[in-house]
Amino acid sequence: ACAAVSAILAYKFIVAGSTEKSPDGRTAILLEPAERSLVLAEMRGFVEAVRDITGALAKDDAAGVAAAAGRVGMHSTHEVPATILGKLPLEFKTLGFSVHDAFDRLGLDAKDLRDPKHSLEQLSAILGRCAGCHAAYQLKATGP
Repeated sequence: ACAAVSAILAYKFIVAGSTEKSPDGRTAILLEPAERSLVLAEMRGFVEAVRDITGALAKDDAAGVAAAAGRVGMHSTHEVPATILGKLPLEFKTLGFSVHDAFDRLGLDAKDLRDPKHSLEQLSAILGRCAGCHAAYQLKATGP
């Protein structure tokens, strides 16, 4: 019985998260208002990084590209509390971590390769992940 309960809790925490179907067909992730604000702030960080990366690319500033990308790399995932991670479905978490990792790769490649076209291709792939996530998910606040 304990193993069954543990398996159910593990499934809920690791795989399913706290979700429901939204009227527009996307998966709504149910978060407390403060949790939702934190996730949205992380997404705004992505947008700010994209702004700074494109600005740096326009100036052929590989160091600027690397710095902007590095701000939203994997190290920033340590700031997300486990309580929120437990509410996020596995696919959302996997996609989010892959975006952080892709920003790290973009930053490293910008420093090493100094090839703006390659950086733009990487940025385009990152934005494709962002668009896919926004097409599949929404963040719904629960409570006041």
